[in-house]
Amino acid sequence: MTERIEQKAKKNPLIILTGPTAVGKTKLSIRLAKALDAEIISADSMQVYRHMDIGSAKVTTEEMQGVRHHLIDILEPTESFDVARFQQLAKESLRDIRERGKVPIVVGGTGFYIQALLYDIDFCESEGGNGEIRRELEALAKERGAAYLHAELAKVDAESAAAIHANNCKRVIRALEFYRLTGKKISLHNEEERKKESPYAFLYYVLNDERAALYERIDARVEQMLKEGLLEEVRHLYEQGLHRDMVSMQGLGYKEILDYLSGECSLEEAVRILKRDTRHFAKRQLTWFKREREVRWLNLWEFGYDQERVLEYILGDCEKELGLSE
Repeated sequence: MTERIEQKAKKNPLIILTGPTAVGKTKLSIRLAKALDAEIISADSMQVYRHMDIGSAKVTTEEMQGVRHHLIDILEPTESFDVARFQQLAKESLRDIRERGKVPIVVGGTGFYIQALLYDIDFCESEGGNGEIRRELEALAKERGAAYLHAELAKVDAESAAAIHANNCKRVIRALEFYRLTGKKISLHNEEERKKESPYAFLYYVLNDERAALYERIDARVEQMLKEGLLEEVRHLYEQGLHRDMVSMQGLGYKEILDYLSGECSLEEAVRILKRDTRHFAKRQLTWFKREREVRWLNLWEFGYDQERVLEYILGDCEKELGLSE
């Protein structure tokens, strides 16, 4: 234990606070950041976009309580955002935070983004890409459908097909493209990258709740989003010409309401699907975190749902293992 702490002391500290959607990451992260004089890097694939506040459950200025946040409201919804770009921008934010003597806390529910930053995964081969192959695969997806392309991936890389949802065309295409370019499964490449040692002295927390309670909160959050104006937010984006094929509009809350606005389903059906798919998403998030190394689970019921106790627990680890104190 002492040797491990000494090894950590030689690396830059990094705190990660993640967990499934609607579990309460935002509130806890603000309290932690204030206690440690830290700044937050958002590991969220949707909060990077301007004008997409309600559907992404974006942290508000009031909720921030003066804590500086990075990677929020930095792109227009017409721009693409992926794991490689997140990694690049997050590393720039890390340098900026450290230069000012602050502690970085990565907060968000996109596990692949966190993994990419934590282990400095190399995306050079897989992200450089080949325009011709990518265009061919994109055309194939439009012509034959996402399910067909996913089936093609399963033929050459069953592990990736099992890990990537059939509707996530972008990642399916990237995996097929990688295989065609290198003759190697991207799942094998990613597994090799995951074995790398992290360059950071990190504490990786997953905030968790019992499944029934989490699902209730998800349903309540969707209802609250609707009251706050989710329909109007998506309608405005729709009227600005944004459509389902854009990366930004594939996020939960946006694609479902777009289906309603384009006449593909009723509003009631769109809301039902949104709640269902958000619950499924939370389940996939938890599955991802269970596979990760050196994760520390913060099961809320074990703390009597007392956020003060959760905070004290994290701060104890920070002082003991990273030498950070209030």
